Amino acid sequence: MSAIDRILDKALSGNRLSLEDGMELLASDQIEKMGHVANQVMLRKHPEPITTFVVGRNVNYTNVCDVYCRFCAFYRAPGSKEGYVLDDEVILNKIQETVDVGGTEILMQGGTNPNLPFTYYTDLLRKIKTRFPDITMHSFSPAEIQKMKVVSDGLSLDEVIAQLHEAGLDSLPGGGAEILDDRTRRKISRMKGPWQDWMDVMNSAHRHGMNTTATMVYGLGETIEERALHMLRIRDEQDRVLANNYPTPGFLAFISWPFQPDNTNLKLEKAKPEEYLRIVAVSRMMLDNINNFQSSWVTMGPEMGKLSLSYGCNDFGSTMIEENVVSAAGTTHKVNIDLILQLIREAGKIPAQRDTKYNILRMYHESEKAERDFIMQN
Repeated sequence: MSAIDRILDKALSGNRLSLEDGMELLASDQIEKMGHVANQVMLRKHPEPITTFVVGRNVNYTNVCDVYCRFCAFYRAPGSKEGYVLDDEVILNKIQETVDVGGTEILMQGGTNPNLPFTYYTDLLRKIKTRFPDITMHSFSPAEIQKMKVVSDGLSLDEVIAQLHEAGLDSLPGGGAEILDDRTRRKISRMKGPWQDWMDVMNSAHRHGMNTTATMVYGLGETIEERALHMLRIRDEQDRVLANNYPTPGFLAFISWPFQPDNTNLKLEKAKPEEYLRIVAVSRMMLDNINNFQSSWVTMGPEMGKLSLSYGCNDFGSTMIEENVVSAAGTTHKVNIDLILQLIREAGKIPAQRDTKYNILRMYHESEKAERDFIMQN
């Protein structure tokens, strides 16, 4: 039996994979074999043939940022004529449009804007929740929250998180993780801080009862060992959540995607599509304490997103009514609900709309599609 087969058998038997196991898998070209096992691991957590998605909107409230990440095509430096901060009413109108089409989640993210006081965020959250009490604010990356701490006139990280949560922040997205290793972070984003800063925000959010997601951006010049370490560091935090009975399930999902080099200051070769499938499969096997894995159709395109549903993913992410950060790097895959339903069905799954906490809100059975087609044809 080969080394890869022994590791895959280990994953199938429910035994936890080690750092060395992860590195061995990440170096392997047996992607289809790994995908098959990752799919089996996924089916143990999600035996029903259902693939979920959330109807949500990205609201990029500001593009002003002072950490100057080399891989980002979205930001503008403080003082730039191209910098902006959206008016509150513009943001509220975007949320209203989302609610009007059945949306339940707002992913509000922007740059680390040094010109916005901490009260900007708490006031905005309260204004949003007053008008839209049922919308889920799945918003602000750890880097943004670390900037809020800096501009908060002496608040601790825990105090910042507590005040945001009280004002209406429900859930934290995992943006800004990139690769959770300081060698790579110093190379691509020296001013964003060490990987522990990202994890400190997530740990505080978990202790305050907020759920989060974890992400990984690969293809940034990191080593195979750093990719495996990234996964282990996320797994370790999830272990802390579960072992200490935090008032939250912790990381609800893991999402990975490749670095998009177009229009950025980081000139690296774009990762090949099969590399994405390898990352998805290995992370599903390594991250045995995280239930949901999102397909990254925004960066990979609809067809690759569909294929990832047989490599360990059980979720199709968000409808992404609006998205400016990834599209600034030249990636503009837009998917509406009808196409999401079609792609999920083509993958042999039943589509279901969910909320941010992965509660199913609506099932889309084939009978509904047939009835709708009949009405349109007649």
